[in-house]
Amino acid sequence: MNGDEPRRRIRLCADDYGISPGVNRAIRDLIERERINATSVMVVGPAAGRDEVGTLEAAVARNPHCVIGLHVTLTAPFHPLTLHYRPLQGGLFPPLSKMLGASLSRRLDPEMIFDEVKAQIAAFAERFGRAPDYVDGHQHVQIFPQVRGAFLSAVKNAAPGAWVRQCGRRQPLARRLGMPKALLLDVLSAGFRRHAVRAGVRFNPAFAGAYDFTKPDFGALMQDFLDGSPDGGLIMCHPGFVDDTLIALDPVTDQREREYAFLSGDGFRDMLAANRVTLG
Repeated sequence: MNGDEPRRRIRLCADDYGISPGVNRAIRDLIERERINATSVMVVGPAAGRDEVGTLEAAVARNPHCVIGLHVTLTAPFHPLTLHYRPLQGGLFPPLSKMLGASLSRRLDPEMIFDEVKAQIAAFAERFGRAPDYVDGHQHVQIFPQVRGAFLSAVKNAAPGAWVRQCGRRQPLARRLGMPKALLLDVLSAGFRRHAVRAGVRFNPAFAGAYDFTKPDFGALMQDFLDGSPDGGLIMCHPGFVDDTLIALDPVTDQREREYAFLSGDGFRDMLAANRVTLG
């Protein structure tokens, strides 16, 4: 890369703070090392209590570029905060596949989603003493049909200064076709961006970080994510240390430790410098 090229500012966001103590510990360490500059908090997670919030705030105080967002959660195996929320499966949010299917077939109740998103924003504000800097969604639920309108309305109502995450990439079509999961996110995000513009809610200009979690070489993936990220783009990551709580709640385990190992190492620092990328 030409040394005269301007630096790109990238937002590197660690999702799932609050899902387990091990994930929280890894994220806080990366924040303090200034290897990430955003984290999304899952307020319905079992490790999102006051102590974990306090230690996160202490870590962010040592990283002036880091922001804290809300990770809206509407899929299993987590419980809703609102008593009337439907659909449920065994008292829990439905699995991702059923949530996506219900949204595509327009079988969701946007009013219930609006109330649940507002409740999760309120829970964030109660624990942090302020609204989130931004709002995104666990398993990208915020971009689903029927969800997106209610999600955006709730954010504008309860966190009007926050921006939101869209999940569309800025890459040539030929490159995008090789990743079915990311391509689906591209398609759904096009509608989400249109809704956000109409609602007057800000969003990130580009997104990267989606993959199937079976590829062990996270360094190669990160280089690809950086190649597709313009100035102001957002890259999602899922670093963490595996513990019993995580194993009970989420199938993504060992790959979290591989992500942490790369992000905390010298190779990532050198990659950022070589690509003239700054986390700021």
